Amino acid sequence: MKYAQRVEVFRERIGEVITGSGLNHSRFAASIGVDRSTLSQLLSPNNLRLPRADTIAAIAEVYQVSVDWLLGLTNRGVVDADLLRGPLEFEDFSESSANQKLLEWHREASGYKIRYIPAILPDLLKNEEVAGYEFRRYGIGRTDQSIRDSHILLVQQRRAEAEMESCQSVQDIEGFAFGQGIWRGLSRESRVRQLEHMIVLVDELYPRFRWFLFDGCEVYTAAFTIFGPLRVVVFIGQSYLVLNSTEHIRMFTRRFDELIRFAIVQPNEITDYLDDLIRRIH
Repeated sequence: MKYAQRVEVFRERIGEVITGSGLNHSRFAASIGVDRSTLSQLLSPNNLRLPRADTIAAIAEVYQVSVDWLLGLTNRGVVDADLLRGPLEFEDFSESSANQKLLEWHREASGYKIRYIPAILPDLLKNEEVAGYEFRRYGIGRTDQSIRDSHILLVQQRRAEAEMESCQSVQDIEGFAFGQGIWRGLSRESRVRQLEHMIVLVDELYPRFRWFLFDGCEVYTAAFTIFGPLRVVVFIGQSYLVLNSTEHIRMFTRRFDELIRFAIVQPNEITDYLDDLIRRIH
């Protein structure tokens, strides 16, 4: 392959990586340590040069693709080839066994940092009213057990050695506050009580519990939890994809840390943010 062809292949493949990342160009450039103008130059059809080796290495490391694939030396990318290479399990639980398994994973990870991307609201921050509404909304039984399990998670997080970081979109929280989507049937008074409940707990648990919010229009993620160095659990409805290999844990940890870098509400700003939401919905 001629050099000019290799440049063209690189341009096409970095475009694929950008599309797959869900980031705009400014965010993507920041994630690989270059400025926006440098990325624009790399993507320009008039560009006739490959980037520096450290830029190519950064793209490969952050987005888990191979350097050979980026340079057109192979048609096989690491993400496609390696995601299923390490140990994994696919678990399909009943509600009660799922709750028990989650609590077991939390207990096993005691003393390690837990990184948590909730599907809706962080479980340990839900009051009984909201937890009950959520489970009844989906027609799932054993609501009392689910509420008790949330309380157990809260008790665990109150321990001195506990450390958890949670990250999700501001759209998730604002959708709840304004009664959008699944929350349409929950009264404004109930939503206000839940926001006030979260303010109290976030203030109490900081810094053992740190909650970051990013703009969901800029970046997207599925729900998953990293239980220290032990496992990653990806949530798929009532099923879980459990990844146990070091490679997978490191990959999801990098993704989580990247989401934190894009946070627009920091943990020390959360209570002010929630207070403002309460004022806006009154």
